[in-house]
Amino acid sequence: MNSDQIFQLFAYLIPSVVTGAIAFYFFRMHTNNEEGRRRFLLHKDSQKDTLPVRLQAYERMALFLERIAIPSLVVRVSPQSDDKNAYENLLIKSIETEFDHNLSQQIYMTDECWNVIKAAKSATIQMIRKAAMSNTETADKLREDILNETMDKTSPSATALSFVKKEIGDLW
Repeated sequence: MNSDQIFQLFAYLIPSVVTGAIAFYFFRMHTNNEEGRRRFLLHKDSQKDTLPVRLQAYERMALFLERIAIPSLVVRVSPQSDDKNAYENLLIKSIETEFDHNLSQQIYMTDECWNVIKAAKSATIQMIRKAAMSNTETADKLREDILNETMDKTSPSATALSFVKKEIGDLW
């Protein structure tokens, strides 16, 4: 083979290699695009089914946070006797019962949101315990002390509720 024949061979070979490379590139781009489209459609369909359930979970946790807010809790849970320790335990038991009732909602929320809700619950319990450490002798007086101590402070449940609302806004 002389150099002319080799040059002719390359002249025929180069366009076919370029055409093959371009065809391969477009075929790969097309399959990636189709895979992305299918993934988007699957996500869209699952979103249509799961979004109402997730919103319902956020609604339930918002209700939980409203129910454990100190003013709401103290008004809803009245003392059964004059014993302040019994009332303190009753308030804490009420919070724990509400929380246990809503434990399953965590699977529909982000970990960060769930941790904020748990922190609000713990902070509310701590506020009740702190108020119970006072020299109060009756449950009714403890009730007043709890309300007075939390009047000028931002409620932990209000902070958590703001976070929940922000997270729901991010769903859209």
